[in-house]
Amino acid sequence: MAGYQGTIKATTYFNAEEDSQKLRKAMKGLGTDEDTIIDILSHRSSPQRQQILIAYKSTIGRDLIDDLKSELSGNFEKAIVGLMTSTTLYDVHELRRAMKGAGTDEGCLIEILASRSNEEIRRINDTYRRLYGNSLEEDIASDTSGMFQRVLVSLATGNRDEGHYVDEGLARQDAQCLYEAGEKKWGTDETQFLSILCTRNRTHLLKVFDEYKRISNKDITESIKSEMSGDFEDALLAVVNCTRNRSAYFAERLYKSMKGLGTNDDTLIRVMVSRCEIDMVPIRNEFKRMYGNSLYSFIKGDTSGDYRKVLLNLCGGED
Repeated sequence: MAGYQGTIKATTYFNAEEDSQKLRKAMKGLGTDEDTIIDILSHRSSPQRQQILIAYKSTIGRDLIDDLKSELSGNFEKAIVGLMTSTTLYDVHELRRAMKGAGTDEGCLIEILASRSNEEIRRINDTYRRLYGNSLEEDIASDTSGMFQRVLVSLATGNRDEGHYVDEGLARQDAQCLYEAGEKKWGTDETQFLSILCTRNRTHLLKVFDEYKRISNKDITESIKSEMSGDFEDALLAVVNCTRNRSAYFAERLYKSMKGLGTNDDTLIRVMVSRCEIDMVPIRNEFKRMYGNSLYSFIKGDTSGDYRKVLLNLCGGED
């Protein structure tokens, strides 16, 4: 994939100390100058934002994230604090939030674990343990159960084959295994689905999906929908969709966070913040292709105020 596919770019004339002073001024005294905060923080790259954190502390002697938290509130605060958090730490915070407290945000667990690379998962595991003193796997195990727990534990090992080699014979065998584990028999052997979908490389799986369609006359997603249910079904579908087209997977996450009554702001913020420097441009393209309207217009119609301003900056333009 040629070129940069994010929407937030590093600013050329960057001065962390100067930005720090402007941010302090925006928060000092009565009232808060939200526009300055948005203007600075949504027009700096992640490494630049991290430099601002350090400069703020060294030149002002205060913690920028603490200051932002005390001055801002609601979804606007969540989005800005998300931007100020380093990539891995942000994922770690989100995973923790998804499990701690009342109820579990299964969608968040699935989204992060199904879409990140092995290297990203390893960093998440290291940071998680360092921060909370126990492993991500232990927390997943205590917060989930059954096949859903098993698929998350599998994904959290970050042990997928990341090569590109396709063994044609094995691909046919895998497809046959999946067919025999699901469509062909009474009851479903879920473990077969888990072990193939969570360990094989992407190129190999695409071949398996083609073979599967040939054998069963059904798309793999149709079989998963008819054979599985609940969170386990959602997790396997996420794995398949991320394998096929990760940008389309995130476009769907965004669409579902906004369509219908109410907005799932946690999902909307997380996807916008975590993808704006990775693949927001292809996500926007897929969104338009899949839903006929631009992501920009959806966000505009679904949010308001400073929260809307920051998300629209992360979106980076109308399509």
